[in-house]
Amino acid sequence: MSAILAELAAGRERFTYEDYCRLPEGSPYQLIGGELVMTPSPTPYHQLVSGKLQLHMAGFVFEKRLGIVLDAPVDVYLAETETYQPDLIFISDERLAIVEETRINGAPDLVVEILSPGTGYYDLRSKYKVYEKSGVREYWIVDPQNKSVQVFCLREGKFALDQEVEQQGTVKSRIIAGLEVQIGSIF
Repeated sequence: MSAILAELAAGRERFTYEDYCRLPEGSPYQLIGGELVMTPSPTPYHQLVSGKLQLHMAGFVFEKRLGIVLDAPVDVYLAETETYQPDLIFISDERLAIVEETRINGAPDLVVEILSPGTGYYDLRSKYKVYEKSGVREYWIVDPQNKSVQVFCLREGKFALDQEVEQQGTVKSRIIAGLEVQIGSIF
């Protein structure tokens, strides 16, 4: 067992990015509010939804030469006590400098979190607030259980619900010009 996991087991409550980096490679943790939060493996359905959405987004972004789309696990460093592994992220060509060798250093332009029972609370509460404060311009919350997508856009430093589609319909990105996703194509 690594030293950091021993500290976690011993009840240490507050961790930093330096501590997070001491975890063994591939450890299923995110650093949320200074807490090392174990992230269980996603379900096959979660991965199916994620894969379909990633193929759609990445194909569009690649074809239009707009930037990059990455999927989990990739570390997104937002603060000393906040390092997440969002399901999908988009970084525009103009901001590719935030892509470092071992992490994304700063807020992606767009973040997608796909809700699951083990992570939903964090995605809807803690991470939502940090994404907003960090300057994520567009935040998609995908709910496989309800077959819905909510799109929040950053306006004057606060997220505002821009779109909400359930079961059928289309969501459009406001920062990836021309990107539209038919909900039925991902669920």
